[in-house]
Amino acid sequence: MTPTSPPPSLVDPAPRSLGPLGEIGPLGFGCWRFTHDDIGRAGALLDAALDAGMTLVDTADVYGLDWGGTGFGSVESLLGAVLADDPTRRDRMVLATKGGIRPPVPYDSSAAWLRTACEDSLRRLQVDHVELYQIHRADLFTHPAEVADTLADLIERELIEAVGVSNHTPAQHRALAAHLEVRGVPLVSTQPEYSAAVLDPLRDGTFDLAAEADLVPLVWSPLAGGRLATGDGISPNLVEVLDDLAAREDVDRATVALAFALAHPARPVALVGSQRPERLTAAVEALSVHLDRSDVYRIVVASEGVPLP
Repeated sequence: MTPTSPPPSLVDPAPRSLGPLGEIGPLGFGCWRFTHDDIGRAGALLDAALDAGMTLVDTADVYGLDWGGTGFGSVESLLGAVLADDPTRRDRMVLATKGGIRPPVPYDSSAAWLRTACEDSLRRLQVDHVELYQIHRADLFTHPAEVADTLADLIERELIEAVGVSNHTPAQHRALAAHLEVRGVPLVSTQPEYSAAVLDPLRDGTFDLAAEADLVPLVWSPLAGGRLATGDGISPNLVEVLDDLAAREDVDRATVALAFALAHPARPVALVGSQRPERLTAAVEALSVHLDRSDVYRIVVASEGVPLP
């Protein structure tokens, strides 16, 4: 690099390697808001996501209890109907779901419940297996050895291919990983909330652990539930910085925010949950946004509201 050349972009558009599952795109399709019952509309949305390179499709058994859904399991059921309507869609995706939330308990990772939860997910999804199964939130009252035994058993039964965690602290992650290692099963993913407005994984060790263990962060809500697109409830300073970078890159604020979510060296996958096909198609523009260190640190400072030391 010569002194006059621009710094390289930190936004990595290349596929991510998800352990034994192979490569997935840097953007994934999140089904949290997949809460209606229109199979045609849902199929068109899934097709738009797959056509945009969102090869990871992420759902959970509990999805459907909010965002206007009809109840526990309803999002998986809709996705299952969409896959049954056109089986070729299944061949284009890495399908991921999550279990371990059991309203109103609220969390249950006991062997009996996880086995039931996984089997019920497969039935609703109308598939014989999923590529990735994640523990949705840590059950504080199940020993990680029991969770590890259950996940290893599900792999042995060929109901799942690989395992990950969602919304786990680094300590919870390490405890489960240690017991899985004994059984020859690696964790391949971690799924934290992360965006320009929610920087916790930068500070709490989640991304450091992902880099240490060579696993993929699947970051949910990379647009802070849409607030980074609308500006609602977002620091005016952060909005100003994102708008400034958007003007420079000739894109909108949401595109810059997505690019920021992809810029960490742990190489996250950003899960996009828009219910508008055109927004899924447009999300790919984030892969071409140029953000260097000065840019991402401007965003961090504006988000946290204090200068870096």
